[in-house]
Amino acid sequence: MLKGWHGWLGTFNGVVLITVAVLPLAALVVWALALRRRGTDVGALRISLAEVGIVYGTVPWVWMIMLPGDQAGVVPGRVSLAPLRDLLTIVADGGPLTATVQVVGNLLVFAALGFFAPLRFAALASVPRILLLAAACSVLVEAAQYVLRLDRVSSVDDVLLNAAGAGLAALASRRWWPAPAPDQPARAAPAH
Repeated sequence: MLKGWHGWLGTFNGVVLITVAVLPLAALVVWALALRRRGTDVGALRISLAEVGIVYGTVPWVWMIMLPGDQAGVVPGRVSLAPLRDLLTIVADGGPLTATVQVVGNLLVFAALGFFAPLRFAALASVPRILLLAAACSVLVEAAQYVLRLDRVSSVDDVLLNAAGAGLAALASRRWWPAPAPDQPARAAPAH
């Protein structure tokens, strides 16, 4: 079982358990925000769900990737700027299970941001904008890992996978994006 603050806040299992435990609180916050907005905004529930979804679905992943490794503060930051090198290394050396967990985990880091941001902010209702936003957020996280010497590799592959996950999630939510304003050109209909 998890013991002490470090067990809860400093381990992957602790972060996952906390995330699951606060799901009812997140649902309550969505309801309270929607109730507060009901008189002024017809999409109160959608906007409230999007706001809470961005935070609830992104913070735990960022928290996990910012957890320090065993040699944090001791070893210097490491950088990998060659695209696909780390990904190929993981596939070759880690085996299929490790590679799958790493790839899926990286795809999920900013997936909630990609899914919910276009629902909340009409200006972000574009896959290229979501890709750019997620890539920028990912670069910030990778830079923080390097600067804070967390015993992690700051990799361009992580940025690419994080952005790709957000882009795929944006495509998944496309049918619920708000309609473009009359002065904006309509988006192409998604292919079925």
